[in-house]
Amino acid sequence: MSTLERKVALPSGREMPTIGLGTWPMNDAEVRPVVANAIEIGYRLIDTAARYGNERGVGEGIRGSGIDRTEIFITTKIRGADHGASRSRQAILASLERLGTTYLDMVLIHWPLPRLGLYIQSYETMLDLVREGLICSVGVSNFKPHHVARLVQASAVVPAVNQIQMSVALPRTESLSALQAQGVHVQAWGPLGQRHALIGSPVVRSIAEVRGVTSAQVLLRWLIQRGVSAVPKSASENRQRENLDIYDLVLTKCEIARLAGLACSESDAIDSDIHEEF
Repeated sequence: MSTLERKVALPSGREMPTIGLGTWPMNDAEVRPVVANAIEIGYRLIDTAARYGNERGVGEGIRGSGIDRTEIFITTKIRGADHGASRSRQAILASLERLGTTYLDMVLIHWPLPRLGLYIQSYETMLDLVREGLICSVGVSNFKPHHVARLVQASAVVPAVNQIQMSVALPRTESLSALQAQGVHVQAWGPLGQRHALIGSPVVRSIAEVRGVTSAQVLLRWLIQRGVSAVPKSASENRQRENLDIYDLVLTKCEIARLAGLACSESDAIDSDIHEEF
């Protein structure tokens, strides 16, 4: 992917915007106007999940925007409680109903939950729903490269996307290299590194001030230049606009080297071999 591209081409033939709107932890009432406003500003990728409990509000916000459904890329996720063939099918049909749409652009398995050993069944069910026309692309979230390898071995289908925790503080260099080698596009959640206070970092702020941009724009641009897309969450109209306005900015090698000094170990990321969310 060119560092200046606004979209990434997926195996389905669908194009996915490189910057989307994250919706956690807004509820239905909160997310409805935020989504409608974001679409008016120019967002075309909306990221939600069954576990967020806001799919109905997201769907209402999309319809309230007045933009044709075919122009919006909707991603949702299967929660841990719905792993397994039959439960995953029921869960995806329920997501379709809550979102008020006849198809989903992308469905991800939210966490691998290897203790349960059911994520391959869920993935194969998702592939069945692709063949039925209910899903355009399938992917995963928080999967390590060895989890992805198991999926590919079982199904012979590479996930289009893996959405993982990534930011300047958590560059996930080893995971990124391995996933890209597997042919998986990497998308970042938590791209602004709130837990690591990146927005207020003196290094990030100094780069932003010199370039005449915001700290968030520096952090998002760093991801784009690595070939990674992102779904930052913001309910603020000004910040939503800023988060989209990053494509004329190109970080220099010197700036990237300064940001590298903020990196923590890959082990600081949530360990999806043991982490469970239902």
